[in-house]
Amino acid sequence: MPSLLESPWNNDETRPIIAIVEDNDEDFYAFVRAIRSQEALRQMLSNYTFLRFHDGDEALDYLMRGGNYEGLKAPLPIFILLDLNLPGTDGREIIRQVKQNPNLQILPMIVLTSSASPSDIQTCYRYGVNSYLLKPMGVSTMQQTVQTLFQYWFQFAVLPSYGQVPI
Repeated sequence: MPSLLESPWNNDETRPIIAIVEDNDEDFYAFVRAIRSQEALRQMLSNYTFLRFHDGDEALDYLMRGGNYEGLKAPLPIFILLDLNLPGTDGREIIRQVKQNPNLQILPMIVLTSSASPSDIQTCYRYGVNSYLLKPMGVSTMQQTVQTLFQYWFQFAVLPSYGQVPI
């Protein structure tokens, strides 16, 4: 099982970070339970660390090394999973800013949201999101979605190198 990092200041930098931007505790822990319930998925992600952000402002500060994260020298995450409807800066704006930043635009960004709005879907892809997934209802569909998501991104896709520190 990937570890859950409380603060990027405590990272030992040996395990790549998967950033998760999700304000809803119930959705976040349903996601974590879906991983914990599947041995193959736990094994696949055992060398990674999850770092959760509860709102868009904190996530952007971390990624851009602003606010409380100014001076942080830790590597960037290798993958960002985010909700759209967040307190403060919403997921659409996070995607826009990350994909316009030359130091960050390489990061894979996946939206996992309850919004099936065609406008949201088009906006996210226009801004450069790599994938748009709807939050599934029910335990078994959540498990299947999470398994498929991580199998694709961590078994089949080739991700950028870990260890890149923002300039």
